[in-house]
Amino acid sequence: MAPRHAPTIRQRRFGAELRRLRDSAGMSAPVAAERLGVDRTMISNIESGRFGISEERLRRLASIYECDDSTLIDALADMTGGRTRGWWDEYRGKIPPDFLDVSELEHHATSLRTLQTAHIPGLFQTEEHARALFDLFVPALPRLEVELRVAHRLARHDVVAGNLAVPYVGLIYEAALHLRIGGDKVAKAQLSRLLEESERPNVRLLVIPLAAEGFPMAGDTMMYAAAANSRLDTVEVDSPIGAVFFDSPTQLSNFRRRLDLVEQVALNPDESRNRILEIARER
Repeated sequence: MAPRHAPTIRQRRFGAELRRLRDSAGMSAPVAAERLGVDRTMISNIESGRFGISEERLRRLASIYECDDSTLIDALADMTGGRTRGWWDEYRGKIPPDFLDVSELEHHATSLRTLQTAHIPGLFQTEEHARALFDLFVPALPRLEVELRVAHRLARHDVVAGNLAVPYVGLIYEAALHLRIGGDKVAKAQLSRLLEESERPNVRLLVIPLAAEGFPMAGDTMMYAAAANSRLDTVEVDSPIGAVFFDSPTQLSNFRRRLDLVEQVALNPDESRNRILEIARER
């Protein structure tokens, strides 16, 4: 089996959890490889996401590590085998890989929670808003890359609007709603789009009012992608150098608590829709 040169976030996440199971068992990689009957380098390659394994081997490893969490094992089993090609793969090598990792996380999530303090959530951006946003990059992006990024961003919307739409909670700081990205006409159309999306039964858009006296992660843009087993959840946080991913139990617990605290200072869904409508009327 040829090693993967650039494992995806899902492949790395799978390997990271296997490493945690091995560490919990107090077993070295060479011992685990010997008991599995593979070359001693195989375990490190699996844990780095460079090699995949079959469901049979996954279950053997779980037994070797004395893991009796059947729901976790089943969730890991769903991540084994050959990786099916996702819609986002058509953009591979054309836009930053972080964008594709986010799409992959969204696609496999059982629910999503996001926090946006400076931008409209990407899942709900209109074509004109997204294009105007990418046109603000310095240095300027090539026109073809702008159009590819816009097309990719629009395609992500299916995760909340398609046949397998997932529950979504979006926290938006009110300041982001006042920005006139692309001008008044584009900004008003974007706010109208948010109002439409907030009517979906699986979508809760919550506005953090300007009057809020501070809240955790103020200034951050992040996504919490829940998995079939909570141990496989993943958090993505935007940074100036790209996406940063977190998945340790302590980190996940802290991010859940922070999001819960932010929700406490946000307006409820009806109040949030009214606030968005008020801002739209000012355009």
